[in-house]
Amino acid sequence: MEEVVKQLTKIISQEFGVDVRPRVEPSEHADFASNVAMQIAKQVERNPRAVGEKLAASLAATGIKVEVAGPGFLNFTLADSDLVAELVASVERPDEFYKCSTYQDKVVVTEFSDPNPFKVLHVGHLYTSVVGNAISNLIERAGGKVHRVNFGGDVGLHVAKTMWAIKQQLGEFDVVRLPSGEIAERMDWIAARYVEGTNAYEDSEAAKTEIVELNKAIYQLTAAGDHSSDVAQVYWQCRAWSYEYFDAFYARMQVEFEKYYPESETAGLGLETVRNNIKAGGYEESDGAVVFKGEPYGLHTRVFINKEGLPTYEAKDVGLLQKKWQDYQFDLSVVITGADITEYMKVVLKSVEQFAPTLSERTRHIVHGNVKLAGGVKMSSRKGNFLRAVEVLDMVAAEQRTATGAADEVVVLGAVKYALLKPKIEPGEIIFSVKESVSLQGDSGPYLQYSLARAKSILRGVAEAGELSGDLSSFDLDEFERALLLALLEWRQVLGLAVDELAPHRVCTYIYKLAQKFSRFYENDRVAGSGKVALRQKLVQGYVQVLEECLAILGVPSVERI
Repeated sequence: MEEVVKQLTKIISQEFGVDVRPRVEPSEHADFASNVAMQIAKQVERNPRAVGEKLAASLAATGIKVEVAGPGFLNFTLADSDLVAELVASVERPDEFYKCSTYQDKVVVTEFSDPNPFKVLHVGHLYTSVVGNAISNLIERAGGKVHRVNFGGDVGLHVAKTMWAIKQQLGEFDVVRLPSGEIAERMDWIAARYVEGTNAYEDSEAAKTEIVELNKAIYQLTAAGDHSSDVAQVYWQCRAWSYEYFDAFYARMQVEFEKYYPESETAGLGLETVRNNIKAGGYEESDGAVVFKGEPYGLHTRVFINKEGLPTYEAKDVGLLQKKWQDYQFDLSVVITGADITEYMKVVLKSVEQFAPTLSERTRHIVHGNVKLAGGVKMSSRKGNFLRAVEVLDMVAAEQRTATGAADEVVVLGAVKYALLKPKIEPGEIIFSVKESVSLQGDSGPYLQYSLARAKSILRGVAEAGELSGDLSSFDLDEFERALLLALLEWRQVLGLAVDELAPHRVCTYIYKLAQKFSRFYENDRVAGSGKVALRQKLVQGYVQVLEECLAILGVPSVERI
């Protein structure tokens, strides 16, 4: 197939002067098909059918079997010998054969998860952690140098509310009186204080006034690096617990971050930047605050510095973008968040565009909807009845234990990650079914892990039988061999599409279809002692290589046996 793409690209350039890499995909009517004739017809001002016929004639002269169908589709049928040659090449040189260079030598910063210290992780953080890591893996597979970073609010009203409630609970700010126990228990204690502080802020004017003043004090102590005062000691200890808790969760999820950016480190830079760009940079003073008016751009007005002289989330994001630029000089910054801040981010980026257009242009904001369990679970960290990230993992482990009698952490991770990555990343709701996630019969992570383990078992059987090599000169493929081989060769095209769109769900859709092809092959074609051991062994090797690669991109752990 790669030879087809190569020749077609060359002919398009020679015959029509158009520089394009055509997409060649599996088809119900042939081995592969391309609609490139219709894609370039307008550019060359020719009838698409005529373009297709011209391309087909030139391709046929190179020995490629092709027919023109309908308005200009090119349908390709490959000889068995050509297919087997590509199979051998893919197995022997997978990194070269399945190569994608979209981000070659590009520096990319991916920012995702973004939990706030002084709060526990909820299912939304679980989702963005899984999706952000998969997107990062896709970019790395396409040659990019990826820096995974994490941004969180260690200052702001939510911290002040929590700290106020801690003082009420302890009677005073005294680090010695903070609770002991496991880190998860301490974070549960802190989370309960956040709920209490939030309720007090809403219900009591006196408490609200105290929280606002405490908020100012926390900004001041972080800016000054104060670790000695009583309030500072409690603050820094609780913040340290938060990051310890985050680290433990990410380690469990097998997701690594290069750097945490706390808001306390971006707030000062954001504040200074906004102040320095009043009027000239698009920001303006309004009723004692500093705002950016987005209405001229079809957006809305947002406050960047409040009346208290403190930076808002908007200013902190301005500082974050500059921090990332200072640290990495990125070609692209990918920010993955919930869809609820879509319009917010548009205003922030439009404001930055006025004085640093490069930073705005190189930022890509990917948004997603809320995760809900099948049946619906509404989250509210303010009220304290949200679905925690660890609860999802625990529910999946319990379901697997019910179904199989045991809970394997590797399988639990595979179940959770694959289930979250299957849907397209978009603003709509993401429905997570605990029961479906652990199924060994359907479109699930454990099913794919099991399929991989079964393929590895076949290879072990061949090795034990001493049939590791053989004659590949017999190219008469049966329908199951051919279907699996064609599906394997499709991976290169799928990888390119997934990278272009930064869409992990493309990988999920592909490997489930691939696994089904392998299952039919396995059910109908014996490998060891078949007389076609060499060919079928190569097919199984190719399947293992491609499936392992795809699972690695998704962050789903591979298994040897289930």
